[in-house]
Amino acid sequence: MLFNYEGHEFGVSDICQVIWNGLSLDLSTSLYILALPFLLTIVSVWVKVPRWLFYIYDAIIALAFALAFTADTSLYPFWGFKLDASCLQYLDTPTEAMASVSTGYLLLRLLAVGVVGWGIYRTYGSYRTYRTYGTYGSYRSKFCETLLYLLLIPLMVIGIRGGLDESTTNVGQVYFSQNQFLNHSAVNPVFSFLSSMEKTASYVPDYHFMDDAECERVVAELYPTESIVIDTLLTTQRPNVVVILMESCGAIFTGLEGRADVMPCLERLMQEDVSFDSCYANSWRTDRGTVCTYSGYPSFPVSSVMKMPSKSRLLPGIARTLVGEGYETSYLYGGDINFTNMRSYLVGSGFGSLTWKKDFTADEQRTAEWGVRDDITFKELARQIAAYDARKQPFFIGFSTLSSHQPWDVPLKHFDDEIQNAFYYLDQCIGNFVDDLRKTPAWQNLLIVLLPDHGIDYNEINFEDPRHDHIPMVWTGGAVKVPRRLKQVCNQTDLPATLLGQMGLPHADYRYSRDVLSSNYRRRVAVHTFNNGIAVVDSTGHAVFDLTADRMIQGRGPAADELIHIGKAVLQSAANDLKQLK
Repeated sequence: MLFNYEGHEFGVSDICQVIWNGLSLDLSTSLYILALPFLLTIVSVWVKVPRWLFYIYDAIIALAFALAFTADTSLYPFWGFKLDASCLQYLDTPTEAMASVSTGYLLLRLLAVGVVGWGIYRTYGSYRTYRTYGTYGSYRSKFCETLLYLLLIPLMVIGIRGGLDESTTNVGQVYFSQNQFLNHSAVNPVFSFLSSMEKTASYVPDYHFMDDAECERVVAELYPTESIVIDTLLTTQRPNVVVILMESCGAIFTGLEGRADVMPCLERLMQEDVSFDSCYANSWRTDRGTVCTYSGYPSFPVSSVMKMPSKSRLLPGIARTLVGEGYETSYLYGGDINFTNMRSYLVGSGFGSLTWKKDFTADEQRTAEWGVRDDITFKELARQIAAYDARKQPFFIGFSTLSSHQPWDVPLKHFDDEIQNAFYYLDQCIGNFVDDLRKTPAWQNLLIVLLPDHGIDYNEINFEDPRHDHIPMVWTGGAVKVPRRLKQVCNQTDLPATLLGQMGLPHADYRYSRDVLSSNYRRRVAVHTFNNGIAVVDSTGHAVFDLTADRMIQGRGPAADELIHIGKAVLQSAANDLKQLK
C-alpha cells in the first residue's frame, strides 16, 4: 500500500481494515506452509529427523514469499490486480517481459527479494525450535505427544479451508470496500498465486470453431448495441428496482410447463403482471447465473467468471450503471457470501452494501442448511425497501434466495415430494412478500424482477431437454403498466439491456445482452452452456452440442445446425472477450 500510494487515497483506519479483513487468507496461507514442518515434527517424536531438512525448507519458503511479495508490489501498478499465475506466461518470453523496465529497476527488485528473503529466514530462525530427535522420553510420553499432534490436525484443516461453512477459503472473502485498491491490498499474494495455479491451463479454454470474422458477424447480428423501444412496460423510467434470484426455480415447477399447482403465487403474478414466457437460463450454477443476470455476460462450460476477480471486476453491472444515475445499491443473501468469490463480484459490480448470513442472529443462521431460510430474509428485504423509501432515495437491491436447494429443508410440508415442497415454500414466501408490500407506499414506484439463477435436474429432465433451462421471469410492482404475456425467446443475460432500455439508459457496454422489447431484436435464440456442452433453442427447435465428443447430440427442428453454429459463435466470441479483459 505504501509503495503504491500514488493515485490512491487511504488513511490509518483503511490500513487497519485491510490488515483485519486480510487475516483469514494470511492464516490459511500460514497453515499451508506449516503443514510439512508439522508432519516432520510428528515423525521426530519417534525417529531422528535431520535439522538441515527444516533449514532447507525454511530457505525455500523465505525465497518464495520474498518473490511473491516483491513481484506483487512491483507489478500492481502495471496490472492493477493481485499477483496470480498469469505471470507465468511471461516466462516464455522473458526478453519482451523485461523490455518494459530498466536494468536498474530489475536490480532493485532483485535486491529487494534478497533482503526480504533473508529477513524472513532470519526472523523465523530466531525462534526456531524444531525437534530433530526421537531417542529420548518414554513410549508413554511419545504416544501422548503424538496423540496431541494428531488432535491438532483437524484444527489445521479447518483453518486452511476457512471454517466449517460450505465455502472454502477464497480471494473474494476478504473484499470489504467499494475501493478496489483496498480490497486488493487485503489479498495475500501467495494465496492469490497458488489458488490461481489450477486455473491457468484450462480455466478459459480456447474455443475456435470458425474464423473470427464469421464469429463476429454472427454475434453482431445477434446482439444489437442500442434499443429502439416501441414497447413500454413501465409507468416510469426511474423505478426503484429489486431483482430476486430464485434458487434453482425452473419453469418445470410453474404453469409454463404444466405445473401451476406447485407455485400458485408466482402463477398469479404471471397473470396479473408481465411474464416473459420463453426465457432460458444461461448456465447451471449460481455463480454463473448471478454474473449472467447482473452483468449480462455469457456463461462458460468449464469456467466461472465469478471466480476470476481480476476479470469479473471489469464486467459491466446493473448496480454500477444505476449508481451513475444516483441510485443506492445493496445485496441480500442468507448464505455465505464468500462462496465462489461472490463477495468480490458483487462489490466489484457496484453493490454498495452487503447483507448476508453473519448479519443475522445465531439462531437465524441455523434455520437452514445453507444459512438463513427464505421467510426470514424476505422480511429483511421488506425492511430494507421500507428504509430506502423513507429516505426518498432511489435504490436497486439484489437478493438471492436459498431454501429451494438441497437438502430442501423448509419449515412446511404441502407436497410429499420434498423438491416440489421446497418450491411451494419459496412460492409462499414470494406471495406473502408481494402481498405485504402492496400495502406500503413503496409499492407505487417499485419494479420487482423475479427470475431464477438457473434451472434444475428433476424427474430425468437434464441438459438435453429444453425444459431443463426454461425459467420464469416475471416483472411485478406498482411501476408495471399493464399485464402482459411476452412470448419471444430470450436469455437470462438479456435482463440488463431490457431493463436499461425501459429506463431510457444506454447499454452498449453490455455486449452480450439484448433488449427483447426493442424493434431490432430479431434473431430470437437462447444459448445455454453446461459442463463441456452448449444448448441452443429458438421458436423452431432445440439443439445440443457435446464439446468433448465434438458432435451434435440432439437436434430438433429445421434450424438445428444453424442453432449450433450460433452457440459456437457466442462461446468463441465470449471466450476471446474474457481473455482480453484486463
